[in-house]
Amino acid sequence: MTTAGDIMHRGAQWIPAHETLDRAAQLMRELGVGALPISDENERLCGILTDRDIVIGCVAVGHDPARVTAGEMAQGTPRWIDASADVADVLHEMQEHRIRRLPVIEDKRLVGMISESDLARHLTDEQIAGWAENVYARSATTH
Repeated sequence: MTTAGDIMHRGAQWIPAHETLDRAAQLMRELGVGALPISDENERLCGILTDRDIVIGCVAVGHDPARVTAGEMAQGTPRWIDASADVADVLHEMQEHRIRRLPVIEDKRLVGMISESDLARHLTDEQIAGWAENVYARSATTH
């Protein structure tokens, strides 16, 4: 059985909810990523921040990214998956919620992140095609 832990990108890092968006952008650049899980003061997942969130939700509306925090951008219920979950559960979670990045948690700690590139490296062409059809086709009709 292939698990979330098998396909995830290790070394994912939190951005604390109190950190500003300019710091989040700097961390994204340093890590070479487009998304960061947001943690509350207890290091629990409270959201995900993307580079697009910073641009569209802050800069494009005239806000200063040095004055807006990651926590202010956290919306909705964050989705995650346990490291021991089967890859079928990973695909289901991402498809069901139309998400492209999924934090991986083990023993209540962030241990990795699953993104589209992780799926592409580890899944069959058929699995990837089904995932893409569900995530992209559905989101295109809702935006």
